Amino acid sequence: MAPQRILLNLGLDLALAALALPAALWLAAPGAWPPAGWWPGGLAGSLLAFAAAALPLRLPRQYWRYVGLPDLLPVLGASLAAALIFWAGLLLLGAWRPPNIAFPVLHAGVLAALAGGARLIGRLQSAHRAGPVSDVPPQPVLLAGGGDSADLFIRALIAQRAPGYRVEGILAPRARQRGRRILGVPILGTVDQAGTVLDELRAEGRLPALLVLADPGLAGGALEALLDAADRHGVPVRRAPRPTALDPATARAQFARKAGRKLDLRPVSIEELLDRPQVPLDREGMARLVQGRRVLVTGAGGTIGSELARQIAALGPANLTLLDHGEFALYEIDLELSESHPGVPRRPVLADVRDEARLRRLMEEIRPELVFHAAALKHVPMVENDPLEGLLTNALGTRLIADAARANGCRAMVFISTDKAVNPTSVMGASKRLAEMYCQALDMQARQGMASGSGGMRCVTVRFGNVLGSTGSVVPLFRRQLERGGPLTVTHPDMRRYFMTVREAVGLVLQASVIGAEDFYSKDGADQPPELREGGIFVLDMGKPVKIVDLARRMIRLAGLQPDEDVEIRFTGLRPGEKLFEELFHGQEPPRPTGFPGLLVATPRTADAALVGRAIDEVSSAARGGQARLALAGLARLVPEFEHAPNTPAAGRA
Repeated sequence: MAPQRILLNLGLDLALAALALPAALWLAAPGAWPPAGWWPGGLAGSLLAFAAAALPLRLPRQYWRYVGLPDLLPVLGASLAAALIFWAGLLLLGAWRPPNIAFPVLHAGVLAALAGGARLIGRLQSAHRAGPVSDVPPQPVLLAGGGDSADLFIRALIAQRAPGYRVEGILAPRARQRGRRILGVPILGTVDQAGTVLDELRAEGRLPALLVLADPGLAGGALEALLDAADRHGVPVRRAPRPTALDPATARAQFARKAGRKLDLRPVSIEELLDRPQVPLDREGMARLVQGRRVLVTGAGGTIGSELARQIAALGPANLTLLDHGEFALYEIDLELSESHPGVPRRPVLADVRDEARLRRLMEEIRPELVFHAAALKHVPMVENDPLEGLLTNALGTRLIADAARANGCRAMVFISTDKAVNPTSVMGASKRLAEMYCQALDMQARQGMASGSGGMRCVTVRFGNVLGSTGSVVPLFRRQLERGGPLTVTHPDMRRYFMTVREAVGLVLQASVIGAEDFYSKDGADQPPELREGGIFVLDMGKPVKIVDLARRMIRLAGLQPDEDVEIRFTGLRPGEKLFEELFHGQEPPRPTGFPGLLVATPRTADAALVGRAIDEVSSAARGGQARLALAGLARLVPEFEHAPNTPAAGRA
């Protein structure tokens, strides 16, 4: 606050203190008035007493226009302290004093009433003065979210001279809140009762023009049910600006100032709709795994790799090496981490995971203790067009990273796999399955070595489905198509996929890393639980698969449009290598629990690491020689469940 503003506030408070003294004297003893000579010293004493009490409590620094209950407590304290100081001064000096011994209490009350009342008047005068005047009537809205979230939104509207919205009712989180009011707005029901409340409002002719989500935590299944209820009545849904995470008084002030200029409501995103409640994670275990260790992340510029880099940087590694072959993607994540975690030593490295000599030199130099291998070619049609590139990156690249890490004393390598590796019909899926086989074989070798006392690098494989918003995924594609006005292209009306947010997926990857990297035997010699004893592939609990056509329809509705009326949905047919349904488990690897929410483990299907390694080398040699038919035949021998889609162009290449 500017010094001149502080002095003005102090001057106003002292003027109010000067008015409070005669008012308190009259209330204490109307017939007993002090002599004329008493007033100069009495007024000066009352002002000094108030200043002595107000300055330590920082009363002159208060914003009167944003005053709230927490701000009135210092006013009350200063008033009481000033009255006691003034009374004590009268007693010590032996000056005239009113005969009523209740004078200090009355003096404090009058001071508090004048100082507090002036602040409340300032707060009321500041309302309805932000923003331009408009003749457009405000839109009636129904607000979803109780407590502070509803309070902040309504106050933001009050702060506008011509608010664009008028809150007609509130949907609160709990049933016991029904019938109560927040700033005069009635609570009509709960969020779960949105359909019933909208039915009632329609019957009364008061259907809102908009349903506004004020609660930032409203997501997942509860949000989907709310959207369905709004869709039935043709009521658009928008989300309110997210309030700042400060104390309530400051939050209200900042939110009101921001909203007073323009209250922007944004559409609900598909990520919010499909998001699920965060499962409890072993954050302490993650910190123990990462903190103070040298960490390498491959594919650090990609969707999964960059989120891994963010979450790992927050856990305090000794240093973090970011490896990617894409210059701009690597630059972006390095720049982001330099701003968000400047204290974490890091090194961006431009390299190809297929370059054996480069990887060997790098590993010898940085000697990572943990490697998170996210680098891959993952777009199914693109890999079908160039299958040899997919084999070299996904299978050979994984083997080279694992071998170089193991040779340089790495404690654990975490390999990011995909549900497309289960009963694959694409080269991408089969190449990832081949990489899974090698990592599983290395992990079993390490576990057997630990049982005999020799140890070895643990290989943790984590398999999951599609990540919302990842590069090349369906959600960004639908967004681009919506921006152009459609149509939205879906390959088949029955196509289903598993979806997960990148934040949730990476959190569970780190959780699996903690479990998989634990010692095979505990310190007291007791075995791990049987379901974890033999290792295997960790599989993220992806929930229920989502029909892609339903996803397209929901995104159209979230944009405020109607499917098949405003925006066409066009079916284009399966692309090379695609399946209608993805699977998370093969028939010979039944799922087992891990005891950790969100994580399952697939029974390992293992082979000798040396045999798998030689087989990968043979396939890679054919791929490097441009012998597509020979390379794919070798891949089919190694992954017998691989049934290449018949419309794959690569199948007929020499």
